[in-house]
Amino acid sequence: MNAPNDSTDARHLGPDEIEAKIPHRSPMLLLDEVLEITENTLHARKTFSADEFFVQGHFPGYPLVPGVIQCECCLQAGAILLSEHTPDVGEFVPVVTRMDSVKFKNMVRPGDTVDIHVTLKERLSNAFFMTGKMLLNGKVTTRLEFACSITPAQPSPAPDVDAKS
Repeated sequence: MNAPNDSTDARHLGPDEIEAKIPHRSPMLLLDEVLEITENTLHARKTFSADEFFVQGHFPGYPLVPGVIQCECCLQAGAILLSEHTPDVGEFVPVVTRMDSVKFKNMVRPGDTVDIHVTLKERLSNAFFMTGKMLLNGKVTTRLEFACSITPAQPSPAPDVDAKS
């Protein structure tokens, strides 16, 4: 089955609505707002601060947002887009199964505000194939293709309080 046609019903999501759509929480929630979401596309925004845990040692004196964090921003945007095509939030967990053709074009630093764009290209059963890109001042910083699947959410087992050390 191919990706459905894009809807013209674009919506904005704030922090509370983002948290209602994906399981990520601070300090790993990496999207500030969703500016537009349609059936096949999503446009989000993130402003990085100097207080982010991942820039503290990357690199002292010249802090940079790590590439893996830039990818994670796109993946989280993809998870929000997936929530439009999947069962109720809380019943599933979006899981990345593949990243291809990852390219880093420009650096992202604390204080920068980036735009994140994700497009759903194809859906096959519970597999979703997407493209993502991050832009800073209109220039691509990161581009990738990725695939996600949805898996049933399973609570973590309770710790064994009777276990002896």
